[in-house]
Amino acid sequence: MNKEKKYLIQTWGCQMNEHDSEKIEGILNSLEYIEASNKEEADLIIYNTCLVRENAELKVYGNLGELKRLKRENPNLIIAVCGCMMQKEEVRDVIKKKYSHVDIIFGTHNIHKLPQLILDHDQKTNMLIDVWEDSKEIIEDLPTKRKYDFKAFINIMYGCNNFCTYCIVPYTRGREKSREAKDILEEAIKLSKEGYKEITLLGQNVNSYGKNLEDKTTFPELLYMLNDVEGLERIRFMTSHPKDLSNELISAMKDCDKVCNHLHLPFQSGSNRILKKMNRKYNKEQYLNLVEKVRTEIPDIALTTDIIVGFPGETEADFQETIDVVKKSKFDSAFTFLYSIREGTPAAKDEEQVPDDVKHKRFDKLLDTLKPISLERNTSLIGKKVKVLVEDISKNDSSKLSGRTDTSKLIHFKGDGSLIGKIVDVCVIDAKTWTLEGELVE
Repeated sequence: MNKEKKYLIQTWGCQMNEHDSEKIEGILNSLEYIEASNKEEADLIIYNTCLVRENAELKVYGNLGELKRLKRENPNLIIAVCGCMMQKEEVRDVIKKKYSHVDIIFGTHNIHKLPQLILDHDQKTNMLIDVWEDSKEIIEDLPTKRKYDFKAFINIMYGCNNFCTYCIVPYTRGREKSREAKDILEEAIKLSKEGYKEITLLGQNVNSYGKNLEDKTTFPELLYMLNDVEGLERIRFMTSHPKDLSNELISAMKDCDKVCNHLHLPFQSGSNRILKKMNRKYNKEQYLNLVEKVRTEIPDIALTTDIIVGFPGETEADFQETIDVVKKSKFDSAFTFLYSIREGTPAAKDEEQVPDDVKHKRFDKLLDTLKPISLERNTSLIGKKVKVLVEDISKNDSSKLSGRTDTSKLIHFKGDGSLIGKIVDVCVIDAKTWTLEGELVE
């Protein structure tokens, strides 16, 4: 009797990477692999990598180094590395030179080839590298092992055409390609029939969905279609680019009762000079007008954003423009980043790099501005009843459950584990900067 083969996948990066790992798991399950509980018992270890931040890249190298011992102890162990890092030739060269114990390297465009790569590796002893620079084809119907059985990611498009000067994504994920609306709709209907209550639509810039399709279905039109799917209760999406946020999309968010009252709208910098250097294609005034328009049309919306501190050439005056946008927009929360050089991007060559100590001081000031606003937004919910999709047992208190409101706020409350996967009413009784506390409404 053959021993069951076991796999372990470690994922760094965005929701797109998380969903790619779900597909990899689905493929491995179809090959009759089962999930390992630790590295020591795995027959196949896959690292799905991210290149957006330097920290994630360094973690991958550190983890690969630790696998040398395992490979010595178990020569039959297969080590594979995939994801955005592998799209860069320089990274592949580093792995070939320093991490020769890696067996398989594949990229973001050919996940579907994994069964063949494992088979080919069994017939060879040297490192197998299969990376495509880009692919015009979208592979449908890949088996997928979802992390949850009540909420799911759905890719609606791949790649990016924006070429922000700090971002490596267009070079690792390729040009924009939208999935056919009928394929997205079919996936959503299938998920609803399986009992899924929430879907999150993924794309580097969902607002430009459909531009390469023959029928030119727009993103707002797609939302209206998905809103009619019986059984689905929530629709989320990310990420939105301000330059493509249309009045039609705002109307669709307002009209579609299943679309959550949450908009993630990265602004990155409040300085028009820096925005131009970033190639963001909007200015501070346009961004603030969008915020005002969205809040006027959907008053109870939660607005979140991305902000980069210390982009090359950023002066104190530029940074104060960013603070001004934060104060005027009153974000519910924000993903904040210290600018880090990504080789291969135009900004990496900029000679006006901001010193690290200046970056850190500005970063602290930014957090000092954001935190009271987030707390104020959360405090305004005390005493209100909110609908919560219960996701898990609280990580910090096993007597409590954790879930997300319609506005994507994390809330903790006492309740029975049988509620996981259900949408329940919770009354907000306390607010912290980033989370809420509540009581289940019986």
